[in-house]
Amino acid sequence: MHPRRILDGVRRGVEHGGNKSGIPTVNGALVFDRRYLGKPLIYCGTGGLMPRVSAGVPCERKQIKPGDRVVMLGGRIGKDGIHGATFSSLPLDELSPVTAVQLGDPITQKRMADFLIDARELGLFRALTDNGAGGLSSSVGELARIPGGARIDVAKAGVKYPGLKPYELVVSESQERMTLAVPPETIAAFSEFAAKRGVECFDIGEFTSSGAFEIFYEGKVVGCLDLEFLHKGVPRLEMEAEWLGPPPLSSNVTMPPPSLDPALYDRDGAKTLLELLGRPNIASKEWLIRQYDHEVQGMSVVKPLHTVAVATQMACSGPNDGAVIKPKPLSVMGIAVACGICPRLSDLDPYVMAQMAVDEAVRNLICVGADFGVPDSFLAIIDNFCWPDPVGDPQKAAALVRACYGLQDAALALNAPMISGKDSMKNDYRGKLDGRDVTISVPPTLLVTAVARMRDIQCSRTADFKARGDAVYLIGGTRLALAGSELHSMRAGDLILAGEPPRPDWDEAVRIYQWLGGSSGKDHGKIRSLHDVSDGGILTAVAECMIGRGFGTMIQVPVEDGKSMDPWLFSFGEGFHGFVASMAEQDTQAVEAEMRTLGIPFRKIGAVIAGDSLVVRYGGNDARSWSLPVRLLRGAWNKEGYWE
Repeated sequence: MHPRRILDGVRRGVEHGGNKSGIPTVNGALVFDRRYLGKPLIYCGTGGLMPRVSAGVPCERKQIKPGDRVVMLGGRIGKDGIHGATFSSLPLDELSPVTAVQLGDPITQKRMADFLIDARELGLFRALTDNGAGGLSSSVGELARIPGGARIDVAKAGVKYPGLKPYELVVSESQERMTLAVPPETIAAFSEFAAKRGVECFDIGEFTSSGAFEIFYEGKVVGCLDLEFLHKGVPRLEMEAEWLGPPPLSSNVTMPPPSLDPALYDRDGAKTLLELLGRPNIASKEWLIRQYDHEVQGMSVVKPLHTVAVATQMACSGPNDGAVIKPKPLSVMGIAVACGICPRLSDLDPYVMAQMAVDEAVRNLICVGADFGVPDSFLAIIDNFCWPDPVGDPQKAAALVRACYGLQDAALALNAPMISGKDSMKNDYRGKLDGRDVTISVPPTLLVTAVARMRDIQCSRTADFKARGDAVYLIGGTRLALAGSELHSMRAGDLILAGEPPRPDWDEAVRIYQWLGGSSGKDHGKIRSLHDVSDGGILTAVAECMIGRGFGTMIQVPVEDGKSMDPWLFSFGEGFHGFVASMAEQDTQAVEAEMRTLGIPFRKIGAVIAGDSLVVRYGGNDARSWSLPVRLLRGAWNKEGYWE
């Protein structure tokens, strides 16, 4: 099956599951690597608001009493989704069951979600959980720990069609279902209200204090498990892990970071930038973004793209770093959402990869104007691991351990709690490719999603340069490296990356983020645009800031002691804590003074100029330059066909 066909199906599923349920698609990423050929990874997540107190009870409290009814709400049970959890925990091969994939129904999901909000405010139930992995076996089994037991008769559950066996009714992961604890005194009102709202509910049993999870079918016992055994009876898995480091540079399967002659920058610098802008991991995703609806509920403030001349033939769009939504119509408070993912750094060091994923997610929040370190603000992250099977492979297990340490160190340094997450540890494919037996393992991949508060959405920022004459700065970005960069990947082809990756300086990061996030100083509000330095390096970030409005820009490669910094490293190196910023020229003196006082590293690297070209100057005393019109930058970035 061609990857494009898979991508089309994924896009359709995300759109149907989200937009048709009233959820805007406001942020995301699309990452390409040949090692995803065997098992593409798809991450989906949603967030919501809840009141602190509902019906006189703290909203986060789950309280269940013996005698409360076990109610299955929403969709019906079918064979779809049977063994979904075990399927995702095994290598993919030609015998993988089709029935493991659930069939979604977003309309049922939307009706159920709306009903639950109203039923919560009426105090009609005590607790609920979703029927995810394991179906009723998991949802009822988890809730049963609160009162100390549960008894259900799965014959009373609604089914899509007859013929399902009792165990199938228990483990099916058919979608759009929730399990609730409903007090006996409100079960009649709950059922009546559900019928009025067109939502099916099935009273399948009761919670008990028996210490067991009892399963019946038409009154006959088909299963009974002690809760202590159910939750703690499986022996803890122990694995051996030994970190030997990445493959040596001398290996014939590795590619060291490119060693580029500064003398060739004049000839190849412009061509390299255009090649990078057309790379699948950097090029425009507008063709995909426009198939989603980020305006559902009409609350998006900063969109996935910044667009000028909207709805005209002159319309042009450039990328934004994250999203800002306004969840309450009568409040100026906003919520920023962003993500970070950089699997190619796993080849060099999973510890650095995990730290970079956290840093990128937080940088993207900062870019759109999120608070950082402000009293009464919040910033939290979610970690989602997808890993090749570490069981029996000490090196892969060690990579997982190092990634966890990196995630921990970054989260502690930035005071960002990890509030949720998910992991999948069997992302391997075993089958045939061109008639040969092959095993394709995904690169160790960590997606970090970050969310933060904005005190005032009117202070939100986008990435595009705003006016000619503005000064352009590099804030942070003091530790650049070509190892692990998109340029490194482009030169490596199918070889594994090797070399010394960039390293973070968390003390420096906190100073930068506190200033940009509004908890120190006062002149950060004079920044007109902010864009993080990530895939492709500084020049790629500058080009992305130009593409939307089409303003010309002059960039000067920094000069030290009369000599230009390595132009390749400055232009295309990647690292931690770096931003491209623009501000009005008249504000530069005050902003620079404040950054010096607060210990914020910065360089003035150029200006937004008249004309419509990117001009790059370098060479120190031997000044040289090359230029590219915005038309070519935009054409390379909007390149189509890279997914074919």
